[in-house]
Parts: sequence; C-alpha cells; structure tokens
Amino acid sequence: MADKSKILIIGGTGYIGKHVVEESAKSGHPTFALVRESSVSDPVKGKLIENFESLGVTILFGDLYNHDSLLDAVKKVDIVISTVGHMQIPDQVNIIAAIKEAGNVQRFLPSEFGNDVDHLHSVEPLTSAFARKIKLRRTIEAEGIPYTYVCCNYFAGFFLPTLCQFGVQAPPRDKVSILGDGNAKAVFNEENDIATFTIKAINDPETLNKVVYIRPPLNTNSMNELVTLWENLIGQTLEKTYVPEEELLKQIEASPPPFNLLLALNHSVFIKGDHANFDIDPAVGFEATEIYPDVKYTTVEEYLKRFV
Repeated sequence: MADKSKILIIGGTGYIGKHVVEESAKSGHPTFALVRESSVSDPVKGKLIENFESLGVTILFGDLYNHDSLLDAVKKVDIVISTVGHMQIPDQVNIIAAIKEAGNVQRFLPSEFGNDVDHLHSVEPLTSAFARKIKLRRTIEAEGIPYTYVCCNYFAGFFLPTLCQFGVQAPPRDKVSILGDGNAKAVFNEENDIATFTIKAINDPETLNKVVYIRPPLNTNSMNELVTLWENLIGQTLEKTYVPEEELLKQIEASPPPFNLLLALNHSVFIKGDHANFDIDPAVGFEATEIYPDVKYTTVEEYLKRFV
C-alpha cells in the first residue's frame, strides 16, 4: 500500500460516491471518506459507512461547510474526489480553498459524472445547473489545481431499468415514447464501471488536466437502437410514440422541479445529442475504454438482459 495514493472521497454516501469509495478501497488505495456525524445514525447511510469500514476505509467526520474538518481531511491524502450532489456543486469552492491551503494534493476530481458541460445545447433549467459546473471548472483551472474531469454521461441504473421512460417501474413491454426522431446517441454506463474508470484515472499522467470520457462504443445507443435491442431480447414489438421537440419543450416548461430538470436533460441528450455529437479532442481528453482496454465493462445489452 506504500506506493498507492491516499484518496479522500467527499460525498461518499451518495448515489455514485458509494461506488467510488468501494472501488478505491478494493483497488488497495488507503481510502478516506468524509461524512457527517449524523450519517452514522441514518438507517441507509449508516449501513454504507459500516460497509466502508469493513473494507478498511477510514471514516472522517466533517463536511463541505466546516473548513477545519475539510482542511484536516485534505491534508491526509494525495487525491481528492468529490461526488457531491448537484445542489452542492457551487459549494465545492470550499474544497478548492482547502486544497490551496493544504498544498499537498496531487489531483482533484470534482463532481462531474454526467454530460461534458463544455459541449452543451441545453435549455433551462439545465443551462443554469450546468453553468455552475462550468464556473467551477474555470475556477479550478484559474487556481492552478491539477485536475481530472470524469464525464460518464447517463447512469445505467437510473435510466436503463425503465428504458428512459418516466413514471414506470420496469422496461415497457407494450408501448414506448421516443424523443425526437430517436436517432441521437446517448451513452449509458453502469455505476460500478464508472467507479472503476475513475480510480484508474487518478494516477495516470495521461489524464492529468484532461477530461476522461466514458463513452464505450457498445454503450452508445440511440433511442431507436435501444428499443430495437429490447424488442429483440423480449421477442415482441412495441408500439412507438414519437415526441417532437416542441412538445418536449412545453412539457419542460409545465413541469415542476425536479422533473423539469430531468426532462431538460433528456432534451439535451435525446434531441441535441450532447453525449456523443462531438469528437473527442486528444488535447482535451480521452475515451476511457481506449486508454483502459483491460476494464471489462457491462454493456447495455448485458444490463438489459437482467430484466428479460
């Protein structure tokens, strides 16, 4: 373990954070998770923390808003990974301040884990939400903090079990709604795989001050392709309803939070194609499966087979 970087995860009891904590520990890194003391008594988060400890993770008490606890945690490690939720994105400036003061961090991975916010064709309220990530990126760069941004696009666990349909509990077996013409490409990655690629990237000199795009070819599918794949798996044809952009924009305007944000995200991805409508510039970043071909990731087809 002496040659393994020490990693701090902030937001480790969250949706993607728990996977990153586990992957870090299982990869042999001395792993630290900064959690609120109140999380220990939470029925869900408390069990996560127990699991972390069983993996050898060091639990540190504190949070994003307590500078002393944040600074103390940052001083213990080489790498800082933030997996905080989208409402806390702007507050990561507190992490930046602690990293600057500590002076020992070799790399910072802020909470990205979605679209590349520097390639957007979005509408509100998504534009404002992504603007906070853009501002944070520019702050990190202006402060000269070494970084890696991980863009994993869609979480498979959130979108694939319902085939991207809202208001249902399982993949459709009779009818399906398709946004736009259904040809824009979206990218779906299983959460464990996202964590694996993230931990792979932390010490890689190739990914220093770069973007890691998790865009596996087998997981890059249009909605039409996704529906066809599902139809082939279940052996039946679905009734398809195509939702034009104008109708989706009306739905976004009429929907309350957080549904308007989710609908706007689907507009960005399934109408504008923001997951895959640009070529990856080697001066900016790399596609994860190309630089880490040894990672056996779960394909969309493999994932959907679980629901047949």
